[in-house]
Amino acid sequence: MTIDYHAQTVLLTGASSGIGAVFATALAARGSDLVLVARRAERLTQAADELHRTYGVRVEAIPLDLARPAAAAELREAVADRGVAVTALINNAGFGTFARFAEADTGRLAAEIAVDVAAPVQLTAAFMPQMLSAGNGFIINVASVSAYFPSPRMAVYSAAKAFVLSFTESLWTELRGTGLTVFAVCPGATTTDFTTEMGTGASVLTSGRTRTPEDVVATAMAHLERRDPGPSVIDGRSNQLGVIMSRFLSRRSSAVMMERVFDPDRGSKSAAV
Repeated sequence: MTIDYHAQTVLLTGASSGIGAVFATALAARGSDLVLVARRAERLTQAADELHRTYGVRVEAIPLDLARPAAAAELREAVADRGVAVTALINNAGFGTFARFAEADTGRLAAEIAVDVAAPVQLTAAFMPQMLSAGNGFIINVASVSAYFPSPRMAVYSAAKAFVLSFTESLWTELRGTGLTVFAVCPGATTTDFTTEMGTGASVLTSGRTRTPEDVVATAMAHLERRDPGPSVIDGRSNQLGVIMSRFLSRRSSAVMMERVFDPDRGSKSAAV
């Protein structure tokens, strides 16, 4: 199915930086109107103004904390107040915590579940009637290659992304034939400020090969523009190969392997041997 970008009004969360900001630029350049959502009001408004000036599309900025229990209802009301009909949705907002579960802040973990799990479900439900009525839009959920692996020190994050992946692939099946394209994009390590906000030791996540937000968005847009997009796409050849190889490991072996990969002291331990 060919996407008519000029007919789209895309609601995009986590739009003020990183992958979300690149998605916003890519869509505005294709002629789509945008509704941008993020917590940082000043940064979000600046981004919206710049996109409008550069591409001439309508861009609404709605600052909102998606960890709030009523966030989806508040956002639906705010969009309606602006007279906007959403045709497409990108659930990109999310954050992680890098710490052993027993040492993590439980309040932060609750907010992580709210943003990474509850928000995509609630926003999809809130705007589904509008998107089905339009019948020519899309839903892109940003998951992660962590969805495919147990991730020691990121137990809640990897579980959340596994939920997002399974949720999206189920929706893909349910919504076939409706005109609404649905899939998850699964990035690996990406050069954004994501890891700097995760906690001490998280730099180990980007110590190897990393991709850029532009890479991730290019992968997602190419998948969207395929004739019959599948329910998910993994960004980057090495990430794809890693997921394929993991299928030959037992769950036990996979967990032990990932404990070594995510050990922030692995370099010093190797040097001491």
